[in-house]
Amino acid sequence: MKLLAAIASAAVLAGCGVETATTAATAASIKKQELEQGQRTMQQMQQKIDGAMQQVQERAASNDK
Repeated sequence: MKLLAAIASAAVLAGCGVETATTAATAASIKKQELEQGQRTMQQMQQKIDGAMQQVQERAASNDK
């Protein structure tokens, strides 16, 4: 009987470890997606800044004429 209780306890504890690992993997996946989205947003903002700077340069060049 004690052996059965020990086996059941070990199975329950092993299940907790699996749940913890799954939770950690899910959290890491979410963080990766957030990082990728942040990088895409940063690239889009850099493109907008570059475009604005180009417009400023074109206007300055046309004003010099």
